[in-house]
Amino acid sequence: MLETRLIRSFVHVAEELHFGRAAQRLHIAQPALSRQIAQLEERLGVVLLERTQRAVTLTAAGAAFLERAYRILADIEKAADEVKRVVAGEVGRLVVGFIHSSTYGIAPQLLRRFRDAYPSVRLDLYEMTIQEQLEALAEGRIDVGLLRPPIADPLLDHAVLEEQDFLLAVPGSHPLGERDRVSISELSQESFILFSQRNSPLFHGRIVAMCERGGFVPRLVQNATQIHTVMGLVSANMGVAIVPSVARNLHMPDVRFLAFEEAFDPVAVGLAWRRDARTPVLHAFVEMGRQGAGARRPPS
Repeated sequence: MLETRLIRSFVHVAEELHFGRAAQRLHIAQPALSRQIAQLEERLGVVLLERTQRAVTLTAAGAAFLERAYRILADIEKAADEVKRVVAGEVGRLVVGFIHSSTYGIAPQLLRRFRDAYPSVRLDLYEMTIQEQLEALAEGRIDVGLLRPPIADPLLDHAVLEEQDFLLAVPGSHPLGERDRVSISELSQESFILFSQRNSPLFHGRIVAMCERGGFVPRLVQNATQIHTVMGLVSANMGVAIVPSVARNLHMPDVRFLAFEEAFDPVAVGLAWRRDARTPVLHAFVEMGRQGAGARRPPS
């Protein structure tokens, strides 16, 4: 088995065609270099260099081996570079689950920044509900999920990236549309477009609790699963809806947004991943998400 140092020593001698100059480049004594070349020739069973008192020349075998030696050393350097990039999270594959609403805000920003910083990482993206992501994480089908906390599974770790306040969305022709703020108790007679309890239990539960705090149960006119569907129905004058602030980014026509006078807890968007997953690519993705979250938070 050939050692890299023997191949590298041969390349230096072949380039210089002079043992003294090659030894100087390698920072070793000339006799030691001569022994290395002799050892290499012995292992190969061929003569690579013709030596006379006046000159050193490559044999036909030496010329052929030199071309292969260049490729071997280049491959070794490439392999070393790739290993370092793997450790740094710069190459590999990452499977990401994401909720639909994240595509209106945080997901494009995070994915674009990660793609720019790590172009050699393959990203496989799958739109999933929160529950589907939790199941996929537990089964190892995705590496990280972009979803909404809270995360109750003790096997999962998470990081909050963004918090979004709840707003009231009303049709442009609605009497409340001229106002900036509203109290939840003023909505007891309104017709509500609600997120489905089955497919969006987090939003459904939070919104119903807000209405109950105002002293009423919301009067349902239509269920919907996705934010863009809810906003489309509001735009169509089907009713009002309580939505996270990311809904503004849809720029739905003929819809007005009002803040609530009451202080309701915001809803968060974050990353979740298995605690026992420690791949460099995952670490790089999570850290980039945390850095972006820090940049978005206002100073305290």
